[in-house]
Amino acid sequence: MSYKNTTHLKLLCSLALFSSVVYAQQPKTNKLAENGVFIQIPGPNPILKPGVLGSWDDNILEASDALEEYGTYYLYYHGSKGAFYGNSGIGEGKGYQIGVATASHPLGPFTKYEKNPILEIGPAGGWEDRDLACAMVLKDGDKKYLMFYFGRRRGRDGMGLATSSHPLGPWTKYEGNPIIDDFGYTGGVVKVDDTYYLYAEYPISMRKPDYGPMALATAKKPEGPWTKYEGNPVMEVGQWGEWDGGGISEAEVLYHNGIFHMFYGGTPMYDPRRQEDIGYAYSFDGFEWFKYGRNPVATRQDCPNIASFSEVHTVIKAPFIYLYHTQRYKKKDGKDYPWMEDLGVQVLVTEKPFQLDMPLLSVDALPAGQTTPLADVPPVSLSHISRLAITAQCTYSKKARGRLRLHLVSSPDGITYDRLDFATLDMKVLPNCQVIKTFAVDPAVRFIKVLAENMDASEPLADLKITATLGG
Repeated sequence: MSYKNTTHLKLLCSLALFSSVVYAQQPKTNKLAENGVFIQIPGPNPILKPGVLGSWDDNILEASDALEEYGTYYLYYHGSKGAFYGNSGIGEGKGYQIGVATASHPLGPFTKYEKNPILEIGPAGGWEDRDLACAMVLKDGDKKYLMFYFGRRRGRDGMGLATSSHPLGPWTKYEGNPIIDDFGYTGGVVKVDDTYYLYAEYPISMRKPDYGPMALATAKKPEGPWTKYEGNPVMEVGQWGEWDGGGISEAEVLYHNGIFHMFYGGTPMYDPRRQEDIGYAYSFDGFEWFKYGRNPVATRQDCPNIASFSEVHTVIKAPFIYLYHTQRYKKKDGKDYPWMEDLGVQVLVTEKPFQLDMPLLSVDALPAGQTTPLADVPPVSLSHISRLAITAQCTYSKKARGRLRLHLVSSPDGITYDRLDFATLDMKVLPNCQVIKTFAVDPAVRFIKVLAENMDASEPLADLKITATLGG
């Protein structure tokens, strides 16, 4: 593909930006990688799990999209019920449908919407009677939200459109669906000036199952008509031997500060989905894409027991980039690489110094004499952290006599934890009062977990919250 002069000039400026060399013509709006480095901080994972047995999403979850509106974070996902496994249709139960969870903090805790699923598969015989997945939500006006999604029936794939006046819905499907036939998994949709850019993983399974290159279609209206770009794919998988040479999965595209940005899952091999990290690519016009020279920007090696990151979706809140993704495990319930999926998040930091608040625990009540189980507490990675503080908050009952004690246990790998405390922190007892205290801690280990113990033998603790503040 030939370069236009203006595009070539912008590319040279961007390369200067990423190498930390300052030039007069350097663009001032691309702040995502101005130092040429992304600092990865794993979130309090998993941030969302399948529902209880019998619920519509009791099998597996996969990431669909993430959106921030007026301080509320919306995490869209597709989930399945019963013994349904992915797109194979094995076993009984419904296929994928769309749900959403919300939080007041980008790292949670996330609460599933009580009216889920917000978008259900269509009636038997329709174009979407088997799966609804890969939902992408775009705000298009003051009170107008567009949801683009992948639909499937046997022998036919397509993309549908639904609209709403609120991120939670109710969502109304466009009567002319599907708006595009045979265009793979929905990735990202952005609107620039008067043009809609729709990115998709297409063709699906070109390299290996569920992996393919990224393609583009454009339109002047959400309903279409959509025109598939004649130069597709706009971004190929890597060469054999490269970190993404085995394939890439669907990913969201954002338009931020005049530049198109994509964070995507890639793998050197399919075995299946046991080595998937996150990379970054960018474009100045939406058509020509350039992979970041220091990919991958987020690796599974920094996260205990994680086999892969997939279906990456992004919220940018400078200097932080929140990457929401599907996560698969090396081991779970005694099985190697089981077909189990939760949702997770990685945080990328683009500048120093930084300070990141990470919620670790939020429970309504901690019974008398009990300690939070080790397995219920997320690991905190301290690999890139030079300052650490732990803040605890709880409400004591009127008859409280025993205090709240925090046990910080350390680990070299995030899997096996020491039996002795790395640090022990005690809260003061104030009956019938809410107590909040922050402790400075030396981040001299690689991983920690924070366990809460109610030292009172007879009275419960209420409104318990623990937050880690990470600095670097």
